[in-house]
Amino acid sequence: MTTTTDTVSDLERLKTLHNGEKQPLTFSAEEFERRLSGLRRIMSEQGLDAAILTSYHGIKYYSDFLYTTFGRNYALVVTQDDSVTVTANIDAGMPWRTSHADNIVYTDWKRDNFYYGLQQAVARAGVPASRIGVEDDSLPVMTRRSIQDAFPDAELLDVSQAAMRQRMIKSDEEIEVIRHGARIADLGGEAIKAAIREGIMEYEVALIGTEAMTHEIARTFPHREVRDTWVWFQSGINTDGAHNWATTRRLQHGDILSLNCFPMTSGYYTALERTLFLGEPDETSLHLWNVNVEVHRRGLELIRPGAVCKDIAAELNEIYVSHGLLPRRTFGYGHSFGVLSHYYGREAGLELREDIDTVLEPGMVVSMEPMITIPEGEPGAGGYREHDILVVQEDGAENITGFGFGPEHNIILA
Repeated sequence: MTTTTDTVSDLERLKTLHNGEKQPLTFSAEEFERRLSGLRRIMSEQGLDAAILTSYHGIKYYSDFLYTTFGRNYALVVTQDDSVTVTANIDAGMPWRTSHADNIVYTDWKRDNFYYGLQQAVARAGVPASRIGVEDDSLPVMTRRSIQDAFPDAELLDVSQAAMRQRMIKSDEEIEVIRHGARIADLGGEAIKAAIREGIMEYEVALIGTEAMTHEIARTFPHREVRDTWVWFQSGINTDGAHNWATTRRLQHGDILSLNCFPMTSGYYTALERTLFLGEPDETSLHLWNVNVEVHRRGLELIRPGAVCKDIAAELNEIYVSHGLLPRRTFGYGHSFGVLSHYYGREAGLELREDIDTVLEPGMVVSMEPMITIPEGEPGAGGYREHDILVVQEDGAENITGFGFGPEHNIILA
């Protein structure tokens, strides 16, 4: 017989695990309070008593904590006077140490402890919650139903679109992190370019780029987690899709290549993408490459305050039309940057596509990334793409990508 808890049924449903000390965060306390104030204004406008954020990007943006789900639920509960993460016991004190918010830990000892934790977090406000904001753009139906069951007298309303609009405008602190990310992507690109040779495998090149960026991230952000940085390096037919992972294919003379560097600096995604050739490209390939570069150059000129996303797409389409290549375009011309990754996050209202009427404003950060794909068996087969990051300013836009693009820079002589 023990002198402590004897059975699982006696174990606590929730814990306070303020283990260790709060760690330095990606941004200042003032920056997080600015963000929370913006969310609280949204809540006031919508008459919300609380917001329960469950997405990677929502929790990260307002608290700095980036969770790893492994089948468990996570949340940030925000009221007018409080913000608290609700996290799984498997992560112990790390969520508290790495967030601006307070923290409640839920255990596995009883079913639905996560939702019990949400109830307790909302109850800290001291008033019943009749209207609660949730993120319908990323909230699974079953989880939403369970939140509703936990708050049967409350109306759940979507807050995701208003929060997304808040995230579109970056602060000076955010832009500084994004600048570092663009610089680190350039370093990864240079390491990759230096490694390209006949016979090396795609994944070997990708590892070289990833390692170079990871070391620089650790040097630049020594107080934050080192995680999630990756490279897509493609050759030949594997260049046809923008999101194709590296394989064991060996590079051959004459190959079209795609270099794609993605440093993740504390949850903030940046990117560098370039077309290259191993050896001189044939005439058709060179023509296609130059057309895509023409689109890219014009796109860089069009990004400025007051420009409308759909108008940028329409003008760039006309260049492809003039060369008979519009059907070969594969996706939109660019998107917003910030808290996003290949497996979470998106500011869908700020994409350079024909169906987006958002007007560019100072403080927005967007890419220009035209791409065309020519199918295997046709002259010039492969995927052609370039990618730069621009910060929209009061009187124009600053390109913070420094890696050269086009045939004058990226033909690798074998």
